This record gives sequence, C-alpha cells and structure tokens, in this order.
Amino acid sequence: MAPPGAFGHLSLALGAAVAALGSLLFIAWRTYFPGGGRWGARWGPPPAAGQLDFSMRQVLVLGLEGAGKSSVLHYISSEAAKDRTAPTQGFNSVQVYAEGFQIDLLELGGSQNLRFYWNHYLSQAHVLVFVVDSSDGPRLPTARQELHWLLAEDPRLPLVVLANKQDKGDALSIAELHQELALHTLNGQREFFLLPTSATHAALATATSIRRVKSLLVELLSQL
Repeated sequence: MAPPGAFGHLSLALGAAVAALGSLLFIAWRTYFPGGGRWGARWGPPPAAGQLDFSMRQVLVLGLEGAGKSSVLHYISSEAAKDRTAPTQGFNSVQVYAEGFQIDLLELGGSQNLRFYWNHYLSQAHVLVFVVDSSDGPRLPTARQELHWLLAEDPRLPLVVLANKQDKGDALSIAELHQELALHTLNGQREFFLLPTSATHAALATATSIRRVKSLLVELLSQL
C-alpha cells in the first residue's frame, strides 16, 4: 500500500510534468507557426498580410507564485482595468508587435513543483524578467535562491528584475531589494536592470507604471 501522501506527491509531479509539456509544445508551435493562434494578447498592430517575415524575440517571465507575473503581462499588453488575475497553473503568454519585430512573453507558474522546469526555457529566451513581491519579506530568501540558480545557468542573458507591488505599505525599497537579492554579486558580463513596479491600473500614470517595463523591453530587444 502506498504511504500516506504518496498520491498527493504523485499528483503534483504529474501536474508539473503536464504543465511543462504544454509550455514546450507552445514554444514549438510559436516557432513553426509564427503570427497565428489564439493564445495571449497583442499590443501594437500585427504584420500586414503577406509580410510575416519578421524577427521574433522571446522574453521569459519568472518569479514565485503571487509575485504578480500575470498582472505584469496583462498591463504590458493592455491598459484595460482588471480587478483580479487568476494564478498561473502552467504557462501564460502575451504576443507583442513593436519596432518591426514580434515579442513572445512566456510566463511560467511559480509554484514549487514548477520551478524545477524553469531552466529548460532559458536557452530560448533573449531576456529574462524576474518578478519579485516587494512586500513579501519572508519569501525573499527563496526568491534570491531561485534567481541565482537561474543566473548560474546562463551568465550572459540580460536580466530585468521587477520590484513589484511598490504600492503596498510594507514594500521594500529598491536599495533594500538590491541587497536582499544579492544583486551586487552579478558579474559585469550581464546587462541588468532593477525597476520598481506596481502592476495595477491605478499605477499606469505613476513612476512605477508597467509602461516603463514595456519600453525597456522594446529597447533591449531592438538592439539584438
């Protein structure tokens, strides 16, 4: 007879495997059938008919569960107010057209059973966006550990860290997060940015607007 909890662990493992397979299939589908499909949202006009020969860029969006990754993707692709964003169980995506190229932003779920698969997607990415809940002090050591594990896998991949939820009263400052996440240890080979963000509709007109993230990504990717 299986020990107590064995079926629960098996269910979590199978769920993670299915989510990871779905993400892999999504990436393959995007690679061989660019410009089509119904996943994600679009920002900016799509290419005109017969002009599908354009560059593609992929941005990998990671972070612990509850950090606000899905809200970040929503406000990159749309400025419509959204009261609540459901947690991502497997993967989520947004397709953006800008400056003559297509950006595929791929978000992977941040639960513990999915983090194991994060590094499998680094080789496809042109930029890594890591979202941190600035108000969740107890889990910052875990966020730091996961981030540095990813960075060790690819020492040159450009990095954008989003110090999210700056609208919360107990959010840490940029300087505090820089220290807590040990970002001072990054080598000089990596292009790196740390931005304060609030992935909310009310913050779109403030200094922590997701619009800044959108502009930075377009600038970074246009240099490739």
